[in-house]
Amino acid sequence: MATKGKGTTPRERYRAQVRAEIKERAWEQIAASGASGLSLNAIARQMGMSGPALYRYFASRDDLITELVRDAYRSLADTMRDAAASGADLAGLGHALRTWALDDPQRYFLVYGTPVPGYHAPDDITTIASGIMAALLDAARPAGAPADAAADGPDEARLEAHLAEHREWAADHPAAPPALRRALSFWTRLHGILSLELAGHFTGMGLDPAVLYDTELQQLTRRPAASTSRP
Repeated sequence: MATKGKGTTPRERYRAQVRAEIKERAWEQIAASGASGLSLNAIARQMGMSGPALYRYFASRDDLITELVRDAYRSLADTMRDAAASGADLAGLGHALRTWALDDPQRYFLVYGTPVPGYHAPDDITTIASGIMAALLDAARPAGAPADAAADGPDEARLEAHLAEHREWAADHPAAPPALRRALSFWTRLHGILSLELAGHFTGMGLDPAVLYDTELQQLTRRPAASTSRP
């Protein structure tokens, strides 16, 4: 049962309830036909409202999508922060990411799937998303972890130099280039498996996505072997 918020008026509570129901209807539409098929007029009809009445709660389709994207990013950011606060290392964050994604695939695809045609997210979305990356970078930089190891070969050295020059995606996090490289590898490789799994591309292949994901995660978080001299 919803509780009455302190310091709010009945009108404000009613508005919050209507906005919450609109978002629930929006998620139902997204699950049925994707975010590109989202229609405020269709939601209004489902709720027994006129189009103009609903537009008092969300000014446009993009306004509604932005609210859903914010909710999704905040949910993942909270998940990663809670996992980190509970002592999760980089592997633990990887498991938290997969659990979050499998719990609501449509929420995952809204933020990490195909961009919605004609939609442009506001700048504050980047700020929320940066909190997720910050949790990964924190976990990728402990002393003695692979993030502190020297680049293995010229290709990785070139990538580290590139990341040292272009740090915008890391939101000024103080992690060194090796940790940037590790966190970025973690993010791109695990999202690759998740996206294929949630889109059903492993169906019929006889493969267990959980095994693929766990193996990839182990490789990303494995401590490097002692260095050996090369001829």
